[in-house]
Amino acid sequence: MNPSHTPMDPEKAVLILVDIQPDFLPGGSLAVEEGNRILEPVARLMREGPFMLQVATQDWHPEDHVSFASQHPGREPMEVIELHGHEQTLWPDHCVEGTPGAELHPDLPWERVEAVIRKGTSPQADSYSGFRNNWNPDGERPPTGLAGYLRERGIEEVYICGLARDICVRWTAEDAAEEGFVTRILWDLTRSVNPSGDDELREELEAQGIEIVEGAP
Repeated sequence: MNPSHTPMDPEKAVLILVDIQPDFLPGGSLAVEEGNRILEPVARLMREGPFMLQVATQDWHPEDHVSFASQHPGREPMEVIELHGHEQTLWPDHCVEGTPGAELHPDLPWERVEAVIRKGTSPQADSYSGFRNNWNPDGERPPTGLAGYLRERGIEEVYICGLARDICVRWTAEDAAEEGFVTRILWDLTRSVNPSGDDELREELEAQGIEIVEGAP
């Protein structure tokens, strides 16, 4: 990692690896373009980087998940509906629990990871952020427990990489900042579903106090 972005205290920093799963990579059911290009530098960062604590998130949906277009007759993937009072994109079936596409990608050294947060496990609510689920039928965003885990570990700085930049990475970063963590996105170690919106996304994140770290380690 660039020395200017080395954590002030490695014991108080965490690397969060967001949803690096086959279904989000080329050939997967919800592939992010060029998502495979992050694998090698992420693996190197996991092995050689300064982070003493590494945590992963993992999309893990039941087969009848409410975010799947297949569960809404007459609807197509990428259509947007209203769900529990908020917009919900309907996705192709992806990261169904127990399937190969839902596993953590085998090319990464997961033995370095101390905790895996599975999200999207409720059939009635989606989950983009590693910190909170999306809105449930009661209009709440239940916590995953990640914030409390990090606080108990003495973490103050959060560094985020993974997929996708404009959805799960974004929501994870926004919730991390709201929880009071110093939050940085390793921009080159993410990719977007909609790359044409990256400039606007960057501005919106920086306006929330989230730092964009350029330059793959």
